[in-house]
Amino acid sequence: MEQASETDGEIKITRIKITSENGERAINRPIGEYITLEFPPILKISDYSGLQNAVIGELCRLLSERKERILVAGLGNTDITPDAVGPLTARQILATRHITGQFAESIGLKGLKSVSVISPGVLGQTGIETTELIKCAVDATRPDAVIVIDALAAGSAARLFTTLQLCNTGITPGSGVKNSRREISEKTLGVPVIAIGVPTVMDAEALAAELTGAKTEKSADMFVTPKEVDLLCDRISEILSQALNIFLQPEIDRDILAQLV
Repeated sequence: MEQASETDGEIKITRIKITSENGERAINRPIGEYITLEFPPILKISDYSGLQNAVIGELCRLLSERKERILVAGLGNTDITPDAVGPLTARQILATRHITGQFAESIGLKGLKSVSVISPGVLGQTGIETTELIKCAVDATRPDAVIVIDALAAGSAARLFTTLQLCNTGITPGSGVKNSRREISEKTLGVPVIAIGVPTVMDAEALAAELTGAKTEKSADMFVTPKEVDLLCDRISEILSQALNIFLQPEIDRDILAQLV
């Protein structure tokens, strides 16, 4: 297992690379790369460009071979604010698969990459596993890679909306809130999967233990989130969507991209 950290302005970047079965056992994660970006509370950041550039840089590392066709999937439930980061981000991604060839050039978008976007909802809304819906989209659009965005459960209150986690091993929706669904990964979809996670909730029992130093005897299966969660989700989804649009369309001017979304 390899681990390295660096600081870029207000952003701390920690990269862990697991290359063996021993590494898998050490942190209970499959072989792959795991990146954590730590930053100040987002409501106190006046300039988001540093965080956006850090996200873009790590995506470029994880998808080092340039992909021409990408499917972006925003996971989560729009009816539950802390779980809405994925769909809120997806809603602001520029979908371009239907804009091709001469038409793209005629409207001044030469070099446009093919991007598809899906917000598959959750099993309770659709009756269909999220992985099944994304696999259908993969089969239909045949992307070179999939990028999924989802909310996570934090292990510490200090990490709520102050960290982003990226990896190239996929994600298991619902695992952080004890409701694991089918894995979304290269193994289940047949193409590389990059996952971006935002810690938005924390287990109430873990929070109580963190604050008091005493563990509760019985789990209440309750989760807590900051009181400004609606504003925080809006802000982090805006930051992520802008970073993703820039990463996905590197040949399009950033100002033009902002006007298109």
